[in-house]
Amino acid sequence: MAQIEINEARIRAEFGELARIDSESFGERELADRLKEKLAELGIQAKEDDTAEKIGGNAGNLFGRLKGGLSGTPILLSGHMDTVAPGIGKKPVFHEDGTITSDGTTVLGADDLTGVIAILEGIRAVQDAGIPHRDIEILFAAAEEPFTRGSSEFDFSQVKARESYVLDVTGPVGTAILQAPTILSFEAVVKGRAAHAGFEGIHAIQTAARGIAALRLGHVDEETTLNVGLISGGSVVNAVPELCTCQGEIRSYSHEKAIETLEDVRHVFETAVREAGAELSFTHCLHVKAFHLEPDAPVAVHFADACRTLGIEPKFGSTFGGSDGNTMMQHGIPCAVLSCGMYEVHSVREYAKIGDIVNGARLIAELITQG
Repeated sequence: MAQIEINEARIRAEFGELARIDSESFGERELADRLKEKLAELGIQAKEDDTAEKIGGNAGNLFGRLKGGLSGTPILLSGHMDTVAPGIGKKPVFHEDGTITSDGTTVLGADDLTGVIAILEGIRAVQDAGIPHRDIEILFAAAEEPFTRGSSEFDFSQVKARESYVLDVTGPVGTAILQAPTILSFEAVVKGRAAHAGFEGIHAIQTAARGIAALRLGHVDEETTLNVGLISGGSVVNAVPELCTCQGEIRSYSHEKAIETLEDVRHVFETAVREAGAELSFTHCLHVKAFHLEPDAPVAVHFADACRTLGIEPKFGSTFGGSDGNTMMQHGIPCAVLSCGMYEVHSVREYAKIGDIVNGARLIAELITQG
């Protein structure tokens, strides 16, 4: 059998090209068009869905298939197209030690170009070697950073894969995330009664503060966190404020505990408002739902076997962040979220390593050529 060769020079060139394309969340149009061209070169005619108009962006999710010569159900490979801000005018800098950084004024875009490029190069390398592979499905999602807005609108009924890999975790290649939390946000709007500071009113900020003070912030238990991160209210210093808005977030590896904590928060604010004679508007939004897989799940076993074939010791872990993997699991598609060589993401200190992207491509090649 021919040997699969990963083209490091091609990876360097592709990273340099794609990193220079602006693709902040909801603004991935140019990158989506370029990725369509790259997928077409691989024989994948990717279709773009109508997600853009649903989420107020300018690009939808890209989905395509590539027929292979090995039997079995398709394998789904996924990365996301968007970056966080500041991501306009990115200038990748290649260092002699194989590290890639930005110029320090923007993020690099390694989140998630390291994953996207590993997928592209892994498929190319297999095709170059003329080696049979499994049927492949590709999903390049829009607007992943704002709580998987893009993939949440994707029609997963068209997916035939029962095994999926999302390349979107920091660290060197070799870790698969098998557990991630439910993440939901809430907003409590307290309405009191405005008055001059010297007269009697119902103080919305004080009422909200009593509610917050009664909450158990931080770790509610070993797998659940609660935070109130934004508070706004009032308009002038010499008036009793009529309104106070509090926004917070709950994360838990147990979806049921997340919902229970939400109801506890609601009850605390309802009590504070009732005692003050104020009014309450309480709303929430579920962003992603928790998932958990065991290491003996087929998707995890396949990953571990591929790693060991490449001389990489596989590791399994959990994350307290969300990804498109949450969405796939919610739609019944077993998913492992893989590390792909991005570091210090969501900051202007973000960097990547060419060697990690090479390993990511090798891993993709191994995953798609295993029977």
